Amino acid sequence: MNKLLNQLQDKKARNEKALAVLIDPDKSTDIGGLIRLVNLCVENKVDYLLVGGSLITNDNFSKVISIIKSNSNIPVVIFPGNHIQIDSNADAIFLLSLISGRNADFLIGQHVLAAPILKKSKLEVIPMGYMLVNSGAPTSASYMSNTVPLPSDKPTIAACTAMAGEMLGLQTIYLDAGSGADEPIPQKVISTVARSIEVPLVVGGGLNSLSRVNLALEAGADMVVIGNALEKEESLLIQVSERIHVINEKLDVH
Repeated sequence: MNKLLNQLQDKKARNEKALAVLIDPDKSTDIGGLIRLVNLCVENKVDYLLVGGSLITNDNFSKVISIIKSNSNIPVVIFPGNHIQIDSNADAIFLLSLISGRNADFLIGQHVLAAPILKKSKLEVIPMGYMLVNSGAPTSASYMSNTVPLPSDKPTIAACTAMAGEMLGLQTIYLDAGSGADEPIPQKVISTVARSIEVPLVVGGGLNSLSRVNLALEAGADMVVIGNALEKEESLLIQVSERIHVINEKLDVH
């Protein structure tokens, strides 16, 4: 029942790193371009494809998932901006509780609306504590959720927030600088959170270069997520994939 969650937990137990690519349906209107990106993900052995966005202005959501499923066997995980971003053709959903903010709608409200739909679906539901961290500029996620991001220079606040989420039963933690962030999450924040929790730690936002991804992995991220950066530089996916496989292969050797 918890196939993908168990997979994430097993990877963490073995100190393996994972790579996910975030696909925004609002930016995936070019079917040919989407298929090319999916093929690139297959070639580079991406672990997971996340689908979702803070704001979706078209009816492309289910179509994008269908195209991905038709062109790859990579697990598709919904990364929802609200309760209407649900499609039973995906493999799983990160049920995001925005624990860095105090907007009840994104702590539990949207989940109440989604619950009966998810209950009837075959989606694997993965409870996730979602934490927005200040990236130096307002992001879509902070604006749409009407929440203030955590300060990037106060790692203890982030760590305590993550610990609280874990104690509440959330099975994963996501540190996000926001889509198209100016700056990635500081290493100190990632490492402090990583040391404070036992559940898998996902890091995304502002990871637009191999050096930034390396810093996140070295700090303790179990999985890194790249998205917007691929619109400008598809080769980044190749670089990050190679780096992660080198890390994991070294573990196998030992």
